[in-house]
Formats: sequence, C-alpha cells, structure tokens
Amino acid sequence: MKMQPSILVVDDEPNNFDVIEALLDDDEYQLNYASSGLKAIERLDSLLPDVILLDVMMPELNGIDVCKKITQNPRWKMIPIIMVTALTAKEDMVACLAAGASDFLSKPVNGVELRARIKSMIRIKQQYDELETLMQSREDMVNMIVHDLRTPLTTILLSAELLNDPNMPEIRKPEKLERITRGGQRLQSLIDSLLMMAKLEAGKMVLKYTSTDLHQLCSSLITDFEVIAAQKKLSLSISLPEVNEERPKVKVDVPIFRRILDNLLSNAIKFSPSNSSIQVILSYPESGGATISVADMGRGIDESMKSVIFEKYEIGAPVKNTSQLGLGLAFCKLAIEAHGGTIAAENNQPNGSIFTITIP
Repeated sequence: MKMQPSILVVDDEPNNFDVIEALLDDDEYQLNYASSGLKAIERLDSLLPDVILLDVMMPELNGIDVCKKITQNPRWKMIPIIMVTALTAKEDMVACLAAGASDFLSKPVNGVELRARIKSMIRIKQQYDELETLMQSREDMVNMIVHDLRTPLTTILLSAELLNDPNMPEIRKPEKLERITRGGQRLQSLIDSLLMMAKLEAGKMVLKYTSTDLHQLCSSLITDFEVIAAQKKLSLSISLPEVNEERPKVKVDVPIFRRILDNLLSNAIKFSPSNSSIQVILSYPESGGATISVADMGRGIDESMKSVIFEKYEIGAPVKNTSQLGLGLAFCKLAIEAHGGTIAAENNQPNGSIFTITIP
C-alpha cells in the first residue's frame, strides 16, 4: 500500500492550521501540526515529512531561523520547505530563499496555489528519494564488486608469495599454480560479466548467431560441471527429447548462450544442499524454438522476490559463505531478451526452484 505524503505545518496560530487543513481536505495528505519552531525541530526525526509549511512570523524562533536549522542538518536538509508569510517585500522573499527555503506562499493562502506548490515540492522530494536510493544501490554494488574481486585476487597474491618461498616443497607448487589459474579465471569472469552487462544495457552487444545443436550444448554443460557438483555431493542429470529425425537446430550466439546456461547451472549448484539433485531439461515446443529448464532442490524463491530477482545487483536472500554479486540472473535476462527470448523463475515441488529460458 502506497503511503500518503506527509506535510508538517508549523504555525503558532492553530487557526491557520485549520485553514490549511480545510484547503487540503480533498487531497490525500497526512497532516501534522507543530505550534512553534522549537516543537517542529523536536519532532522532525520522528516525522520526517515530505514537505514543511513554515510560518515566518513566530515568537521564540522565527521561521527563517527554523529554516536555517533544518537545512543545515544532514538528516533533514532534503525536506522541501515552503515559507508562509504575510511579508511582501522582495528583501523578505530573498531572506527566505537565502535561508534554504524551496518556495514561499503569501498570506492569505490561496487554495489552488497551495495545492500546486505542495504537489511540486512532493515531486521534488520523490525525485530526491529516488536519487538517494540509486546512489545507495550503487554504493552497495561497488562494495559487492570490490569484495568479489578481492577474494580471487587475495588467492592469487598469497599463492604467488608462497611460490616465491625457497622452502616451498616442489610437490606443492602445482597446487599453488592451479589456485593462481583459478583465481585469474574468476577475476576474468567477473570483469567479463560487468563489460557484457554494460554492452547489453547500452544495446551495443552485437550477437553472432550460429545454428546450434542444443542437445550437444546441454550435454557438454553437464560434463563440464560434473566435477564441481561432485564436490558438493550433488547429482546432475539431463533430460533430452527423443527426436526421430535430424535434431532441430536453433540460432544463438554460442559463447553468450553458453554463459547463460553456465550462470543458471552454477547458481543451482551454489544454492543446492548436499546430496540433492539438479536436472537440466531440454524441449522443443511445437511452435518452434527451444526451452531449457534448470531445476534444483534448494531453498526456492520467495514470492516477494519473483518480480525483482532478475534486476541488477538484486541478490535475494543472502546465503552465508556464498558469493552473491547479483549480476548472474540480470545478465541472463538481458542476454536472453537480446536473443528475442524470455526467462522465468518458479518454485520446484516439493522444494527448490526452476529457471526456464525460451528462445524462438
């Protein structure tokens, strides 16, 4: 349910609040009242309104001083302030704006003007909130990327340092070289994912289509992941349709399409409990094209996450000791859509999840 925009009216005359309330009676706003500037400041942290209507002429602390205190506080400075004043001199208007006010209204307040200015300020506040959310998401994204890049880099540096140790037994050197190779491959994969995502989002990724035997592609996928799955005691299987005639071929960009399948199967392995099974299912609908599903027996997908799980940097429920950058499924969606296809997620029964891609 969408929250009503909230407005804090600050005025030492209660009758003025009654006037504002009457003028906004037909609008869906949550109105709050403070009878002085000091009381308004005391309540700001608990209220955090979308707009403040602030009277200028008040005892103890006038509106301009209240405005300065609000706009100088990092927690409140994003709240638009409309100064309400009986003063008409341009110097007074300038003083209001210089104090940090976003707008002002002259008394007596006109209802049409009041509603128009409040809507304008709420729109500005919403844009600010959206920008703050975006900036926070980018900060979180940078932190996740740095963390994910640092892990393989640490492995590479540590292994290289050990290789330079003259006391390192010769028998252990191949192991360290293998760790360096795997760390480098992991770094390369992360960097490639970021670059591909950027190109796909910008529409600059040019797909190179090739008629492809998906039977063979899915079979090689299972073969390549068998060792990784065995380490978690997972069973991998594949379901291929019986084709009496020559197997149909589908046009895809093989490296990118293979990367989509790699991401889906890698996720299934990552989030599956030991001693469970994962199945890759290939089918050819009568309408043409192909459908590939990856079904696991993991924790499944919360209903609330189904609409956002394919968004960039969305990791769903965090899993302990599991790298979750939030790029894999976002890449799959962009890449499949670039192929003219679709991707969908649903819960497996009795538990787990099924990710299905369909290409024309």
